Amino acid sequence: MRSERLRMQLMAALFAGFTAICAQIHIPLPFTPVPETGQTVGLGLAAILLGSRYGALSAAIYVLLGAVGMRVFAGLSGGMHVIVGPTGGYIIAFAFAAFLIGWLMERREQPGILWAFVANVLGTVIILIAGTVQLKFVSGFSWQQAFFGGFVPFILGAVVKSFLAASIGVVLHRRLSRLGLTK
Repeated sequence: MRSERLRMQLMAALFAGFTAICAQIHIPLPFTPVPETGQTVGLGLAAILLGSRYGALSAAIYVLLGAVGMRVFAGLSGGMHVIVGPTGGYIIAFAFAAFLIGWLMERREQPGILWAFVANVLGTVIILIAGTVQLKFVSGFSWQQAFFGGFVPFILGAVVKSFLAASIGVVLHRRLSRLGLTK
């Protein structure tokens, strides 16, 4: 029991590092201060493979590392100024999204790619809503500007990244289950 908990905590920390690596895949967009990033792929994989509790822990570790100044966010940025800045709402929502994705995955005995895809899309919607709200208030945008600068441009990427996380996550989960390495 204790070794299982320690193993899961270590996996959460490793996935926090993986999410930091994924964050460095970022594409600045000229019309918004929010870049397209790979963070949600790492987040989705963590939630699929670790479940609600440890997926959220992984996201929380990632956010805390960045908040204290480690350069784990997109573009090798870090610090509280990122958390309270235009992109902070997205980052703050990561743990909530990971918990939801993991929780939905735990609702099925053998979740398939479609179920994992839907879970990831729902988690990403939480991230986009929280990010858009903070973008509106921090940037002084109108609701329309925030919606078209912080939500709409990321819909296609969210679908692609959700499918990627779901596909890889479900296949890995099945293989790790056969080896007795997941629940």
